[in-house]
Amino acid sequence: MFKKENRTWLIFILVYIFTYMCNAIYGTYIPVYLSGIGYNKTSIGILLSLAPIIAIIVQPVWGILGDRAKAKNTILYILILGSTMSILLFKLSTGFIFLSVAITIFTFFQTSINPMTDAITLEYSYSRKWKFGYIRLAGTLGFALMSALSGMLLAKGVSRIFYIYFDLGITSLALAIFLPKVKGHQTKAKRVPVWVLLKDKKLLLLIIFSLILQITISYFGTFFGIYYQQLGANGKLLGWAYFISSFSEVPFLLFSHKILKKVKPEHALIFAGITAAIRWIILGTVSNIYIILASQVMHGLGFIIIMVTLALYINEHAPQELKASGQALIGLVNAGAAKIIASLLGGYLSDSFGIRQMFIYNSILVVITVLTFGFIFYRNGRKLI
Repeated sequence: MFKKENRTWLIFILVYIFTYMCNAIYGTYIPVYLSGIGYNKTSIGILLSLAPIIAIIVQPVWGILGDRAKAKNTILYILILGSTMSILLFKLSTGFIFLSVAITIFTFFQTSINPMTDAITLEYSYSRKWKFGYIRLAGTLGFALMSALSGMLLAKGVSRIFYIYFDLGITSLALAIFLPKVKGHQTKAKRVPVWVLLKDKKLLLLIIFSLILQITISYFGTFFGIYYQQLGANGKLLGWAYFISSFSEVPFLLFSHKILKKVKPEHALIFAGITAAIRWIILGTVSNIYIILASQVMHGLGFIIIMVTLALYINEHAPQELKASGQALIGLVNAGAAKIIASLLGGYLSDSFGIRQMFIYNSILVVITVLTFGFIFYRNGRKLI
């Protein structure tokens, strides 16, 4: 029999596995689904931009509610249940207006699940000196597993993603109920405004830096599936591409606690930016679908470094009363602002210049960003630490 502490650790692992499986099935295939029912890239960009617009509005709200709740877990239950039930709306109509409403309702709940889960996990694990990277690794493995299985599961049609998400969501909720309760720390007598977070100048610079990097990563997430299939890849190969990109996060997550003790967060983001620039230039210049498949290993040197670096920085430096709001701030940047720009502007520019050319432009943007912020961090030195 497992000791109570081991059972609790296992529950955290399972929650991450199943919530990230939800992310994989929806995030990977919703652009493919929309393309399959006849929408062009501009229309897809508009529809998918609704999600981050809603995220920008609701992320701070859910974060505040989590910080003020008797237990942050209650808010997590609401988020998982709401997203799981609303996913079924997508099956009722393929009309543009109806899909706009469905995406809005679904995103209202779904976009804050990961930040709230991170807030609960980081606070609980930090008090017990657990390594967050090991738990977050379960999410990566869940995403990778679903990516690998998706080709088989969707053999009878990509529209099955909504039923699969529902099943995974119900399982996630059942598991989340067994997580240990982590209370919110804000009370009526002790209210700390959210903007206190932005008084940390180093955090503000890290957020702006990561926003630009995440715009290019969000563009990849939105349009890669369409682009890869245009080059000749089938659904199974697309699933394996996402499996490789997800599994490539494993090495960093296993050693993130050691790496980030020795590497400053700004240096970690600069490294992630350099990797992203190389990755986008490969996607913009190479047509061989198997070379592109192999290039997905670079994902583990970009996206996950950004996410874990910011999450740990906020958990260590944010006031106790703003732990959930701090994680929601990351979600607002990554699931909100970055995706709005990537979906809206990216969709329009992709129709104008083509997805291949946009990957080259993204590479140029990242190089400029790395050089600019590298200079800023070098010039400020220890003043922002």
